Amino acid sequence: MRTRYLKQYFGGRRWLAGVAVLAFGWSLVVAPPAQSAPVEGAISRIQAAGRYLVDASGRTVLLHGVNNVDKDAPYLEPGDGFTVTDKDAALLAGHGFNTVRLGVNFAGLMPTRGVLDTAYLDRIVRTVDTLAAQGIYTLLDHHQDGLSKIWGGNGFPEWSLRSRPGALEPNPGFPLYYLMPSMNRGWDEVWDNSNGVLNYLGDALAALAAKVKGRAGVLGIELMNEPWPGSSFLSCFPNGCPRFDAKYQAAMQKLTDAVRARNADIPVFWEPNVTWNETMPTNLGKNPPITSPDIVFAPHDYCIPSQLAIYLGLPEELRGVCPVQQDKTWGNIDAFTRRTGIPTLITEFGDGDATVLRNTLARADERFIGWQYWHYASSFGPNGPKPDPFLGIIGRDLVRTYPRATAGTPDRMFFDPANGDFAYRYVPRTTSAPTEIYVSDLHYPNGYQVRVEGGTVTSPPGARVVTVAGNGAATVTVYINRPGSAGATVPTDPPRA
Repeated sequence: MRTRYLKQYFGGRRWLAGVAVLAFGWSLVVAPPAQSAPVEGAISRIQAAGRYLVDASGRTVLLHGVNNVDKDAPYLEPGDGFTVTDKDAALLAGHGFNTVRLGVNFAGLMPTRGVLDTAYLDRIVRTVDTLAAQGIYTLLDHHQDGLSKIWGGNGFPEWSLRSRPGALEPNPGFPLYYLMPSMNRGWDEVWDNSNGVLNYLGDALAALAAKVKGRAGVLGIELMNEPWPGSSFLSCFPNGCPRFDAKYQAAMQKLTDAVRARNADIPVFWEPNVTWNETMPTNLGKNPPITSPDIVFAPHDYCIPSQLAIYLGLPEELRGVCPVQQDKTWGNIDAFTRRTGIPTLITEFGDGDATVLRNTLARADERFIGWQYWHYASSFGPNGPKPDPFLGIIGRDLVRTYPRATAGTPDRMFFDPANGDFAYRYVPRTTSAPTEIYVSDLHYPNGYQVRVEGGTVTSPPGARVVTVAGNGAATVTVYINRPGSAGATVPTDPPRA
């Protein structure tokens, strides 16, 4: 989302010591503090199945992770203090993160018309493999902000667009440069496929898809970050823009078809147009419906008053209306889910505002929706390692106990970042692997206890990942908390969506 300069929040910017007791269909395990070792997980291909993501074992997958988006050429150079390395991957996995949204730049993929940069493609693959070695899935994010370097942004190569700023046209910078007439003409070129720009983008993303074919660590390709409607942007207010969204959906389908021609099985992620961030609903999937398989909805959850305070220096008190805006955003997510029945992954949120972050996390847990926090940059640069960025206040919200793979259908979940109390209920089904619950490495300094109703703990003493097998078809409920804590209860109201 933001410029690289502003993405510096996380180093860069935009347990059975005791006994298992089994009786009456429930089990109790008390564990000492576990070692804060990297949590390695087997990587298997993830697909969409109804409103959820599932792995090759048939388990429902929940993704928690971060963004790593390098916008400056030459892009993705491990060791530069920005791009994730093997040490970053180990740090992230140790804190339970199982996904990274990795920025990929069109100008980097095809710096010259029709000519691909194969060295950049190789660096992307190496980064994907580095993350996969630690059980982390990579979402390849075709990232742009401000369309192109032409306007001081990034993303589209200069050769792909004809529009240029006027000699006397002021450029107010991010985010107001989206109002520049010349930039809006540039976006019109994209949606009209002038100069063949969408064709070239499709070729570049197709080459990327072919390059990563067969790599289970690739979660998918996100076709475009924060697409702007161009000259028709005013039509999106106050209640969305059906006409533009139909044109935009056609562009997304065109790019999807290009990608799938080279890699038929790769999931493809579609964002709503960026007026979504101003609470405008999306019309994707209305006319026509979304019929291609393995499409995932990839919205962002930001609060505009918070953004204005961060980027334009407006009063901090504006943040007080953020819960209202975020409730509307999540209502729009619910409406989209009911209409399309496809999964959602929140691919950006947070941006350094702890209150907005907590609003997102609570609403995501209510709906069993995964997320990728904005933003993380390498903690291991040329000047030596930096302090672990997840040991602060925001880190204690992001590092959570959560079911990363469920052998069944999720029902309700609750986690209290203040004390680590966790409760989760699901309906089991037959799968080839057990439920896996990552246990936060930050919230249980004296160990944790786990109690299961309707199932049995199958993981060894001190495990960072608790595994659970259901005892039959009955609902399984898992409770994890500090010894002596009263623990959490599962919410009784039905799941959202």
